[in-house]
Amino acid sequence: MPFLGQDWRSPGQSWVKTADGWKRFLDEKSGSFVSDLSSYCNKENLFNTLNYDVAAKKRKKDMLNSKTKTQYFHQEKWIYVHKGSTKERHGYCTLGEAFNRLDFSTAILDSRRFNYVVRLLELIAKSQLTSLSGIAQKNFMNILEKVVLKVLEDQQNIRLIRELLQTLYTSLCTLVQRVGKSVLVGNINMWVYRMETILHWQQQLNNIQITRPAFKGLTFTDLPLCLQLNIMQRLSDGRDLVSLGQAAPDLHVLSEDRLLWKKLCQYHFSERQIRKRLILSDKGQLDWKKMYFKLVRCYPRKEQYGDTLQLCKHCHILSWKGTDHPCTANNPESCSVSLSPQDFINLFKF
Repeated sequence: MPFLGQDWRSPGQSWVKTADGWKRFLDEKSGSFVSDLSSYCNKENLFNTLNYDVAAKKRKKDMLNSKTKTQYFHQEKWIYVHKGSTKERHGYCTLGEAFNRLDFSTAILDSRRFNYVVRLLELIAKSQLTSLSGIAQKNFMNILEKVVLKVLEDQQNIRLIRELLQTLYTSLCTLVQRVGKSVLVGNINMWVYRMETILHWQQQLNNIQITRPAFKGLTFTDLPLCLQLNIMQRLSDGRDLVSLGQAAPDLHVLSEDRLLWKKLCQYHFSERQIRKRLILSDKGQLDWKKMYFKLVRCYPRKEQYGDTLQLCKHCHILSWKGTDHPCTANNPESCSVSLSPQDFINLFKF
């Protein structure tokens, strides 16, 4: 029951340690003062200095803890996904547990799984970062660091990682500044240090200078035009076509091919979506390039990955595609369903 009457508690008294012992410090309103006021001020200054030193040491300790690498825990090839308690098993599998146990640290070294893991990290950074445990959040940052180091070494997928880091930094700014520090697990100094690390990674990516290889053999522009166009049709992102067209004048002409952009629109979007976003050029023809970028802003693109996680509906085991798991079904391959990164996250929403 709340206390509704007048608060009987007083603010207390201030005492100062002097040469003659402890004396009570009274303010000006009471009409008396402590003789050794300078000693009191010195004590207060010393106390504030000690507080600042303790805060600085704590921040340094938090930074050291954040630098400490957590081992990638189980690195299992498959895990059992249970959504409820049974007689045989208590509890349920969470997103953080699955993220820790599955072998994502090795998956990023596989070119077929790299884009899948990066997309999963981006989705977690957008909306699921607060649902991870403290260990899973630290593991998230360690895997992200491994991804950045790989990109800095290989000089590939630079734009993809730039977008991932920007998404993560925007989410952390919202969680730390607007929502409050209590949303994230750990000390606020540790997250501030992680945000500074993200800015450092972004600066390193911006400073990458792609050097021309010393190989003087056959290049892409030496191929016949039909082969060049056939290769360009394998690109699933329109921004890659634009970047390729900026590499050479001859490639710019090929990158503006109407049939190329038409196939790209038809690959990612349905006929109904395309009919709602028709754009005509000055010549009265459909401008497929402008239509593509307008469709991208309105509808999600079709996601395509070389390798994905899959869920066995018979035994509820989650594993990478092509990984053997102990399944009792007669035909395990028919029971497996491929999961997109968003499907993987939705799997743990109870």
